[in-house]
Amino acid sequence: MIFLVVFVLGYWRFDDIRRYYWQKKYQDKQLTTQQQHLISKVMPVYRRLSSIQRHKLDRHILWFLDNISFLGRDGLLVSEAMKWVIAADACLLVIEKPWPIYRNVKQILLYPSAYYAGQEARDSAGLVSFHQVIRQGESWPGGTVVLSWHDVLEGNRLPGDGHNLVFHEFAHQLDQETGATTGTPHLPDATAYKNWSRVFSRAFNHLKASMAYQMPHVIHSYGATNEAEFFAVVTETFIEKPADLRQFDSELYHLLCNYYGFDPSCWY
Repeated sequence: MIFLVVFVLGYWRFDDIRRYYWQKKYQDKQLTTQQQHLISKVMPVYRRLSSIQRHKLDRHILWFLDNISFLGRDGLLVSEAMKWVIAADACLLVIEKPWPIYRNVKQILLYPSAYYAGQEARDSAGLVSFHQVIRQGESWPGGTVVLSWHDVLEGNRLPGDGHNLVFHEFAHQLDQETGATTGTPHLPDATAYKNWSRVFSRAFNHLKASMAYQMPHVIHSYGATNEAEFFAVVTETFIEKPADLRQFDSELYHLLCNYYGFDPSCWY
């Protein structure tokens, strides 16, 4: 009977127990000077974080590398430096989130460059065809993230262009934590969902209208594909072009500040 009670309590408090264990495990861990130097080279914003934020990011990176596996594809040998670059980008998004970050992510498949992937298409008559498409990355609901290493580097080489493959694909993972890919990530309560739906839908339609009428817009046009892509694309814009996004749509900008828990304009 006692064993059963302990089991039930452990089951219901599993996340709290794991979080306590991780806090103890990583409390005094920090990146080496060499690792910090590598991250600051590929992520200039790292030097502009507050000391508290850098400490959080460092611990998130260590957690990420201990809990998520990497697998090279097409003959690519994944080095430790590659892992650090990807982990740093992914963890920047969730710098203010508690462990476990990226609850569903289990592995990262890393290709040398853009790769071919199969895709099904259904025409108006309902006939399904299968063809190959070239992709830079994918996010699978089962917990796999696929990345092109070339495009990971490009996203870091130009940190202010609004494009970052890691931000994009890991934003999809945040979206998929709800069990669906809708452009709405997990939120704390019904009020937050209602506000998100109102602001997000208006902003998505605003982008589509701006494109249709050839009006200026700072969010990449790929974001108009659907709501899920809009969330991923606008996350890239939010991190890399915060001032432009705030000027374009201040309500959307503050919605993202509230969700991610930080204001990236402080980093520029």
